[in-house]
Amino acid sequence: MKEFSITVIETNNPAILKFEANHFLVQHQNFEFKNIDEAKNSPLAQQLFYLPFVKTVYISSNFIAIERYDIVDWKDVKDEVAQQLVEYLNTDAPIVIQEDATAKVAVSVYAEVTPNPAVMKFVASRKIVPATLEYKNIDEAKDSELAKELFHFPFVKEVFMDENYVSVTKFDVAEWDDITLPLREHIRDFIAAGKEVASTRSIVQKSKEAPAQKLQDEHLDDTSKQIIDILEEYVKPAVASDGGNILFQSYTEDTKTVNVILQGACSGCPSSTFTLKNGIETMLKNMMGDKVNEVVALNG
Repeated sequence: MKEFSITVIETNNPAILKFEANHFLVQHQNFEFKNIDEAKNSPLAQQLFYLPFVKTVYISSNFIAIERYDIVDWKDVKDEVAQQLVEYLNTDAPIVIQEDATAKVAVSVYAEVTPNPAVMKFVASRKIVPATLEYKNIDEAKDSELAKELFHFPFVKEVFMDENYVSVTKFDVAEWDDITLPLREHIRDFIAAGKEVASTRSIVQKSKEAPAQKLQDEHLDDTSKQIIDILEEYVKPAVASDGGNILFQSYTEDTKTVNVILQGACSGCPSSTFTLKNGIETMLKNMMGDKVNEVVALNG
């Protein structure tokens, strides 16, 4: 049986808190419940509505978001709610009673060019994974059926996934005009069939490495945590829109050097050095003063 854990994540709305799980909660659908009557198909949401401060419950693939009434502050009840969720989820009781999971999933996928000429971004109309996943070859893709299938195309060099998109890196032997359509249709058909994109085991492992988890590490110094916050809030959304990702690796206090890992379209991109030096490095220097001297991509 799966063992669940919950990470509490703040949102831009102080009334709403996200409780992120380390396993998938529901497949292919999102659910919003405004009251206990609307939650008749969700035993978990019904239980939450017995808490007098719960106003709205939102259940997505890997998190539960709760909007509270003003009668309490989250700081007073968030730990209690997180514990209640963990206890419920670990009973293996139903979260939402869904329709037949074998039914075709309504999904569309479109191709989007990236700054990296070797990478194409395939964007789905729904969330497909709860964590960033990167595969450099078919051996690394053993925990992702979709990635394994993509590597069967001889022109596929690397596969990167995040939230609602798949970034594919090609070998130079192929041209995008010739291969974009078959890749897009394969990704769309895979998702529409309701198949699991990546194994729960691999997602759990990646969740442990996520920035939100790193910030809980008591051994991480305050400067590193501040850098992670800036990268997550200001940098990651921009690079994600280009089909890539940036991960904080380490901070060297003596040299004031920030080491990062580039993924997806950012890895090997001709413009990545310019972006790193004139964008990310400049931003960190402006926001953190003399704490940062240089940003280095370990795989740049």
